[in-house]
Amino acid sequence: MFEAVIVDAIRSPIGRRRGALAFTHPVDLLGEILKKLIERNGIQAKQVDDVIVGCVDQIDDQAVNIGRNAWLSAGLPESVPATTIDRQCGSSLQALHFAAQGIMAGAYKIAIAGGVESMTRVPLLSTFGNSGTPLTEDLRKRYDIEVGWFDQAVGAEMIAKRWGFSRRDLDEYSYRSHQRAHVARQEGRFAGEIVEVTARTEDGQRYEFGEDEGIRPDTSLEKIGGLTPAFPQLDMITAGNASQISDGASATLVMEAGTAKVLGLRPRARFVSFAVVGVDPVTMLTGPIPATKKVLQNAGMTIRDIDLFEVNEAFAPVVLAWQKETGVDGDKVNVNGGAIALGHPLGATGTRIAATLLNGLEQRQLRYGLMAICEGGGMANATIIERL
Repeated sequence: MFEAVIVDAIRSPIGRRRGALAFTHPVDLLGEILKKLIERNGIQAKQVDDVIVGCVDQIDDQAVNIGRNAWLSAGLPESVPATTIDRQCGSSLQALHFAAQGIMAGAYKIAIAGGVESMTRVPLLSTFGNSGTPLTEDLRKRYDIEVGWFDQAVGAEMIAKRWGFSRRDLDEYSYRSHQRAHVARQEGRFAGEIVEVTARTEDGQRYEFGEDEGIRPDTSLEKIGGLTPAFPQLDMITAGNASQISDGASATLVMEAGTAKVLGLRPRARFVSFAVVGVDPVTMLTGPIPATKKVLQNAGMTIRDIDLFEVNEAFAPVVLAWQKETGVDGDKVNVNGGAIALGHPLGATGTRIAATLLNGLEQRQLRYGLMAICEGGGMANATIIERL
């Protein structure tokens, strides 16, 4: 088996819904990130064997294989293929799995894994359309669903109540996410992962966009606590303790270790273990718990071996329940804030988390990092990397 290593991981700044990236086409946004990843590492684009991209709502601006469209739009070689995959919120982490596994199997020497989502231009669940539904009669019967689809906010509230968290617990966690992200930005901890991108105004004027928009340094526990529930049937889940609707893109350069050496590039991390699991699609967001257990088992490691964790903050109770089940100290989890503060551009989040985790390990001179993401439909994936 060949060894797969991470050479680099970058991301765009994350824009708020209807914010700085609202008038930037997601094809152009991802294309710019792919091009900058290649230029930043001094490789020839034609050397890339495959580009694997995560994107959830693959319709309209994001339709017909956005990975390929972004590559071509950026003026990169036609000879390099690309594909787009959907594992819901973990799509680009799954892309990273596929890229690394392809290298380990000997199918690739160089691959790029990335993701993109413009939730402003292509709203969540746009793929449902008007003429049909994926919810068959058998699915309705199995999960006792009358109308609609599996609701993540309802699942998050069920998790909060099952694990005994109060509304204040959720809000305190969310406030901490904003504070951590604010401090991280002030201290320059995102500098190694964020690259400036070209944003556009409504009238087409271009400008450089370089900072995450979602961080709220001036928020308070009282402000978050004063928000009303997001939906009438909920008591605790609000816009304040859920991930933000966002726009963004990210990408990771993965190589076979020997190829990196030949090219004079320094591997920053190696892949230790991968895991993918399925769970109840009604609560759906508990997946990081068994995914963490499985990825540790696959690696022959214990939770005590891991120095730093990134668990996607889809909703505050997701991370709190994971912490309660694993016993991990909160000071090791999402140390630079998470999706509640930074935002959650669905398809981009997996490789965004990879970039943040890699930089966190380097900044703290730590060895092992674990990342896990819950996913719609009741799934999760997890990955362990080792800093080199």
